[in-house]
Amino acid sequence: MQKTATTLGVIIGNRDFFPDQLITEARADLTALFEKYNIRLIWVSPEETKLGGVETHAEARLCADLFRRHRDDIQGVLVCLPNFGDEKGVADVLKLTKLNVPVLVQAYPDDLGQLGVERRRDAFCGKISVCNNLVQSGIKFSLTTKHVTHPSSEDFKKDLARFVGACRVVNGMRGVRLGAVGARPGAFNTVRYSEKILERHGISVTTVDLSEFIAQVAQINDNEDVVGLKLDAIKAYAPAPGVPAEKLLQMAKLGVVLERWMEANAIDATAIQCWTSVQQNLGCNVCTLMSMMSESFLPSACEVDVLGVLTMYAMQLAANSPAAIVDWNNNYGDDEDKCTLFHCGNWAKSFLPDITIANAPILGSTLGVENTYGALEGRTPAGPLTYGRLSTADCEGRIRAYVGEGELTDDPLDTFGTRAVAHVPRLQELLQHVCREGFEHHVVMTGSHSGGVLKEAFENYLGWETYEHGKNTGC
Repeated sequence: MQKTATTLGVIIGNRDFFPDQLITEARADLTALFEKYNIRLIWVSPEETKLGGVETHAEARLCADLFRRHRDDIQGVLVCLPNFGDEKGVADVLKLTKLNVPVLVQAYPDDLGQLGVERRRDAFCGKISVCNNLVQSGIKFSLTTKHVTHPSSEDFKKDLARFVGACRVVNGMRGVRLGAVGARPGAFNTVRYSEKILERHGISVTTVDLSEFIAQVAQINDNEDVVGLKLDAIKAYAPAPGVPAEKLLQMAKLGVVLERWMEANAIDATAIQCWTSVQQNLGCNVCTLMSMMSESFLPSACEVDVLGVLTMYAMQLAANSPAAIVDWNNNYGDDEDKCTLFHCGNWAKSFLPDITIANAPILGSTLGVENTYGALEGRTPAGPLTYGRLSTADCEGRIRAYVGEGELTDDPLDTFGTRAVAHVPRLQELLQHVCREGFEHHVVMTGSHSGGVLKEAFENYLGWETYEHGKNTGC
């Protein structure tokens, strides 16, 4: 489900005239499930409240106090209803804690053969009452795919995976720090954005003039230990047949400068002026360095596409794997549901099993191919695809998005750079939406199916209108 541990607060709703063993069994079910998926639980113990559930206002206050003590750890809350539960108790915990994290509401199913007083649950009904109270209180929440579902079911395991992904996105996007390195290329109005709108949503942008980096690269001694380490890292990252040694050295020095600046400013992701100044002043491309950062979950977008790298950051959180910025670039023959995805060479290594460091023929046609070493070459193989894009609607003062899923294919593709063939159902409709709504030609991809995670995180919790192509699902 995930590579790193997630911490969830858990509220077990209870109503005292239902059988006690239902609460005890639910705690055992969740303990076993969460241990398997590396999820840490924060919940009241059976010694603190009756059976470790929450029913009365006094129990709600105890649970809320516990959650407040772990405010910095809790990334989401699971509301579990082994029986009807107490709607006010659940809502009181969330109102008192004011955690502002995603909430998933799960209710146990009844067994048709056990509707007597000994095993009756009525959680089917209780879930509706709990959700009604959450809506009254203005608390955002997520639902399981099926109205009632057992924690051990495959359906709930998928629901939980989507919810944990949404928690990663929501918590990760709040307070993210982006770095804008250099000015956008003059020909790229498409990457304009509103820094003020981002700031209103807790997303900050730190800028730096590219000339500062160029000057610092010139001041670094070729023999510094840190330069040698970065050069070794580049050589270990990808083969570089035919790339002159001086070009790799220049890339290493630029990488040192970039890394120092990111560390000094606590930068989580970068958007870089990748042409033409870098080639004209340093004689190399920055693509390999961008790829290395993206592979290490520090995503980097070209052409100072700040909203592009914000999308990369969100989508890597949803997928729990690296993201790549790509162009909706070419039709694929006459197939209306296929297209080519392309960029001159900065995708993360995860997308490129045949990765090599090469040059950039398109930029080289005007800047000189000898000045473009550092671009990557490679083909992404068949696999799952999630695509998406965030954009600021500046005149309307809002952030909006589109997301969707498809497949990457092994169809033949004879070209250079980093490249892939995508199959997207109803692609023509999607492209109509992209054009009519004025979205950018840049889009972001991950090797996953996580569109529903992004939709839930963006729209339900972050308040960003999101078009999900082809379907309308949530957590």
